[in-house]
Amino acid sequence: MRTLTNGIMQQNLQQVLGTVVAASSNLTSEAEHYRINNLLARNWGFNFYLAPRLIEYAKWLESSDERSNFTYPLKNLHHLKGWLAVVTGSKISDADRVVHEIFDDDWLVSELVQASLKHGCPLDANGFRAHRAALYGRRIGWYGIVRLKKPRLVIETGVDRGLGSAILCRALMRNSDEGFIGEYLGTDINPRAGHLLSESLAQFGRIAYGDSIDTLKAVESTIDIFINDSDHSAQYEADEYDVITDKLSDRSIVLGDNSHATDKLFQFAVRCGKQFLHFAEQPEGHWYPGAGIGAAF
Repeated sequence: MRTLTNGIMQQNLQQVLGTVVAASSNLTSEAEHYRINNLLARNWGFNFYLAPRLIEYAKWLESSDERSNFTYPLKNLHHLKGWLAVVTGSKISDADRVVHEIFDDDWLVSELVQASLKHGCPLDANGFRAHRAALYGRRIGWYGIVRLKKPRLVIETGVDRGLGSAILCRALMRNSDEGFIGEYLGTDINPRAGHLLSESLAQFGRIAYGDSIDTLKAVESTIDIFINDSDHSAQYEADEYDVITDKLSDRSIVLGDNSHATDKLFQFAVRCGKQFLHFAEQPEGHWYPGAGIGAAF
C-alpha cells in the first residue's frame, strides 16, 4: 500500500508541475541572475507551508477511508469556546464546561465505535477509540449550542454518516436528563445515510430521507436550532433558509456549514435582523484547510 501511495503522490506532483507554464523572458543576464536569486530566497514558503500539507495528505491517503466530511482535532479550540459563549449569550466558563463534557464522554465514544463496527467501518471505529472527541471538529460547537440553549426542535439537513446526528442527539439526551425535552430531525437524500446514529441515540431523533426542501416544507413545529449541511451550492443553501424563515422560534439560532464558502447565511441574518458570527476551523495534522460554523442569532 505504501508503494501505491508513493506512486499516486508522484502523479499528483507531476500533474501540478505540468500546469506550470514557463514564460519566455528577454531579461539581461544580470536581471536574470537577480530573478533566480530572488526565487530561491522566497522558496522558503514551500518547506514552511506547503511541504507539511503534502505530507499530511499522503498520510491521510494511506491511513484513512474518508472521502468527505473529514474528521480531525482542532488547533483553535479556545476560539470555538469564545464563539460559543457569544452566540449563546453564555459565560466562557459555561462554554468551557460543555466542551469538556463531550471530550470526557466515554459512553458516546462507545456508541460510535459499536455503530462503526456494525456498519463494517473498522477504521472509523479505531479512530474514535484512539482520538475520541478530537475527531468531532466543529461539531463540538453544534453540541455546545444545544446543551446551552436547550432547544425543543433541532433540524440538521445533510446527515452523511451521522456523526453530527449522534452528537446532537447526545446533547438532547443530556438535556432530557436535566428536564429539558427536545427532538432531533435530520434529512438526507441518501437512504443509507446515518449509520452512526445508534438505537439508543435514535430515541431522541430520526432521519427523514428525501429532498431536504420537501422535508422542511412539511415541518409544522417551531424550529429552535437549524443546521444547514446538505447540498453546498449557494442557491440550495439560500432556498433552505427561505423555507424555514417563518418556522423559526423567537430564540432561534441558524447555523451554516457552508458559511466559509458563501455569504448566504450572512444575507439571511441581515434580512431577519439577526447577528452573524463565523468560527473558522484550524485542523491539526490534516491536509484539509478546515471549514467552520456560521451563526445567525
